[in-house]
Amino acid sequence: MTKVLVSDPIDQAGIDILSQVAQVDQRTGLSPEELIGIIGEYDGLMIRSGTQVTADVIAAASQLKIIGRAGVGVDNVDVPAATQRGVLVVNSPEGNTIAAAEHALAMMLSLSRHVPQAHAGMRDGKWDRKKYVGNELYKKTLGVVGLGKIGSHVARVARAMGMQVIAYDPFIAADRAKQMQVSLTQLDELFRTADYITLHIPRTPDTENLVNAELLRSMKSTARIVNCARGGIVDESDLAEAVDNGVIAGAGLDVYASEPLAADSPLRSVERGLVLTPHLGASTEEAQENVAIDVAEQIRDVLLGLPARSAVNIPGLSAEIMERLKPHLQLSETLGLLVSQLAGGQVQELELRLQGEFANHPSQPLVIAALKGMLSSALGDSINYVNASLEAKARGINVLEVKDESSRDFAGGSLQLTSRGAQGGHSVTGAVFSDGELRITSIDEFPVNVSPSRHMLFTRHRDMPGIIGHLGSLLGEHNVNIASMQVGRRIVRGDAVMMLSIDDPVPSTVLDTIKAVEGIQEAHPVTL
Repeated sequence: MTKVLVSDPIDQAGIDILSQVAQVDQRTGLSPEELIGIIGEYDGLMIRSGTQVTADVIAAASQLKIIGRAGVGVDNVDVPAATQRGVLVVNSPEGNTIAAAEHALAMMLSLSRHVPQAHAGMRDGKWDRKKYVGNELYKKTLGVVGLGKIGSHVARVARAMGMQVIAYDPFIAADRAKQMQVSLTQLDELFRTADYITLHIPRTPDTENLVNAELLRSMKSTARIVNCARGGIVDESDLAEAVDNGVIAGAGLDVYASEPLAADSPLRSVERGLVLTPHLGASTEEAQENVAIDVAEQIRDVLLGLPARSAVNIPGLSAEIMERLKPHLQLSETLGLLVSQLAGGQVQELELRLQGEFANHPSQPLVIAALKGMLSSALGDSINYVNASLEAKARGINVLEVKDESSRDFAGGSLQLTSRGAQGGHSVTGAVFSDGELRITSIDEFPVNVSPSRHMLFTRHRDMPGIIGHLGSLLGEHNVNIASMQVGRRIVRGDAVMMLSIDDPVPSTVLDTIKAVEGIQEAHPVTL
C-alpha cells in the first residue's frame, strides 16, 4: 500500500486529504538517524520547517516519489539531491502569503509605536506615555527588497496606508513595478533613502549576510528594518550592535540564521528598539490550513500520477496551464521516445522546433517531456520530469530550442524533434488535433498521418512495386498482425517511409529478415 510519512505537525485538513490515497503515518520529532532508518518505507514525505531532509535522508528513501513542504521555503530540503534521485519537491508558495505579509506590517507598526515595550510596562504596573512616543507610517518611504507575492502584498497595503513605496528587485520588469505604483531603485540607494525597509528575498549564497554593518551604516539613523523572510540574510551581530548603538532606530526579526535563537544571541541583550518573534510569519490558523491543503493535494495528485502545480525542481505551472498543456506534453514525450528509437544509438544533440501555436506555449516543460521520452528507452522508470534535464546534461546531450510562430502547417501548431548523433540524424513532427488526438505528421521530412500506438514498425525504403506487399507477407507469415499502415514519399520512385501499427512486437529474427529485403534501407521496431 502507498505510504506517506508526516514528520512535522500538519493541520488535520491535510492529513484527511492524504488519507484518501495512502496510509498516513504521523511521526514528529524524529532524529536524523530515526528518519533515515524508516524513510525507505515511504512513497511520500510531508514536512514543515522542522525536518531536515538531507542528502543522506534522500539516499535512504528508495521508494520516495515526492517531498511536500507545507510552506514557502525549502531551505531544509536538499533539492539538488532530490532532483538527482528523481524525487519531486513541492511547496505552497501562496498559502501563507497574506499571513507573512501581515506579520511584516505588524512588525513595522509595533516598532513605530513601541507596542511590545508599552505592553510589558503595563504588565509591570507602569504608565509610561511619554516614554513611548512613536512615529506614523503615513507619508514615510518604505523600501521593499524583493517584490514577490509577499513583498508585493506588503507594498500594496503600505500604499493604502499612505506610504511611498520604493523597491529593489532585479527580476521584475519596470512595467510590472509601474502597475504596482512602485519605484524601482538600486539596493544601496534603497537603504540610504527608506524610512522603513522590509526584506522578502530567499537565502542564497548571494544574499547570506547581505545586510551587514556597512549596509546598516548607510541607513538613516531614524530608519527601521524588518526581516520576516529567511534567516541568515541579516548579520545578527551587526544588527544588534547597530540598534544598540543608535546607528538605526530599530529592527524587527521573525527569522534567524539558526533556529531556535540561541539563549546567548546578542539580539537577546538589546534593550530598546528591537522586536523579536519566534518565526510566526506563517503561524495563523488560516495559513496553516491553506498550506496543509495545498501541499497535501499535490502529494495526492502525484501519487495518482497527476502533475503537481507548485514543483520546486521542475517548472512551476498553474493547474490550469498544466491541464491545457497535458496533450502537448504527451506529444512531446511520445516524439522523444520515437526519435530515440529511430536514432538507434547515442544522441549527441536534440533540437526542438516549436511551430505555429506551439511557439506560444511555455517551452521548458515541453523540452523536459521530450528529454524524458528520449531517455526512457535507456533508463526506463528511473527517468522522470524531475531528473530528465540533469540526466541529459550528464550525458552531454546538447539541447537546442527554436520557435517559429510563422509556421502554420496545422491550426494548433506542431512540434518537431530532430536528433543528431554518431549514426546520423532523424526528425519527427507531430501535432495535437482539435479533438485532443495526437498525430505523427512527418518522419525525416516525409509526410505521414499516424496515430501513435503501442507497437509500431518504421522502415525507410525505395519506392518500388512489391516492397509493401513483401513486407506485409513476411509479417503475416510470423503471425504479426498489421492494424494500420501509412506510407510517405516526396517523389515517385524515390525514397519513402512506412509506419505500421502492429498488435505485437516484431521478433528480432523477423526484423533481420525485413532488413535483408531488397530496397529496405532501415527498419526500426518502435514501442511507445
